[in-house]
Amino acid sequence: MLATHRNWARAALSRLDANDNAALVTVLATEGSAPREAGTKMVVWDGGQSGTIGGGNLEHQATSQARRMLTGSQAAFAIQDYPLGPLLAQCCGGRVRLMIERVEAASRDWLTEAARRMDADQPFELRTRFDPGLLTKTIAPIAALDADPPAVVLGGTRAAARGPRPDLGDELVERSEAPRRPLLLFGAGHVGQAIARAFAPLPFRLFWYDSRPEAAEIPGVTVREPAELAALAMGATGEAYGLVLTHDHALDYALTSAGLAGGGFAYLGLIGSKTKRARFMHRLRDDGFSALALNRLTCPIGLPGLKSKAPEVIAVSVAADLLMRLEAAQARNDEGQSASV
Repeated sequence: MLATHRNWARAALSRLDANDNAALVTVLATEGSAPREAGTKMVVWDGGQSGTIGGGNLEHQATSQARRMLTGSQAAFAIQDYPLGPLLAQCCGGRVRLMIERVEAASRDWLTEAARRMDADQPFELRTRFDPGLLTKTIAPIAALDADPPAVVLGGTRAAARGPRPDLGDELVERSEAPRRPLLLFGAGHVGQAIARAFAPLPFRLFWYDSRPEAAEIPGVTVREPAELAALAMGATGEAYGLVLTHDHALDYALTSAGLAGGGFAYLGLIGSKTKRARFMHRLRDDGFSALALNRLTCPIGLPGLKSKAPEVIAVSVAADLLMRLEAAQARNDEGQSASV
């Protein structure tokens, strides 16, 4: 799997490894319209940052405050409120409460555990206890996550942008992000590489395959025999998304038919023109696939309004399409849960 920018703990550890002074900025709570949700984090150091809390003057002020803390302040952390109006020249009109904290050598243990769990898509809680002059951090594994987005909880209730600030002895509880949607990407040509780059920071867990031995030199690619790739496609779960774009039309067909036969894949996309789609559909029907099964195949891939064949454009188009599908699936899931209550 490719490394992603979503792993803020891994980004913080890299600063410790580089002997950089760094700070972790966390959105504790929001009110009204705000650029990012509670639980969003970014890592800031003197020469740069990893992640974003929404950009604009809010982010500029937060990064400036973080760097001041690193260069001169004796404080281990600070809680700061930002109204998103004329003061910051932002028209959101909401309000954001941030926590800015130093990342130090003593942080390595809990950051390592958090990074490991995020790499493995294992849900956890990050608990922050406010002790005199310092923050005590612990990682607690949890069995599963609710459907709601991660939220920051203070004293058993959701933290509020105008609510009480954390006091000595209080504990903040943050739930990790929900596990990422599996994306099986078959093909490591120019388009496959562009798609892998585009999806690196997105909420998908990438499994990238190719059948050619030389593809093993591309970071993140696993090389398997065609029969093994077909078995992976056939065994995909109903949560997985799949993209078929290999160097060989015969292999494309084998993977497409295996994916449809397996009955998994919440989404199965095949790169190709309308002519390729027509030929594949004709052959799939001849091989006994029903109209219902064929309706599960998307070809061409990406947004229909973008006609460019440039790999980077295709990658952006596919990413936008799958993000919209992901949000629609989450909305349907939320509606179903609301109806069952």
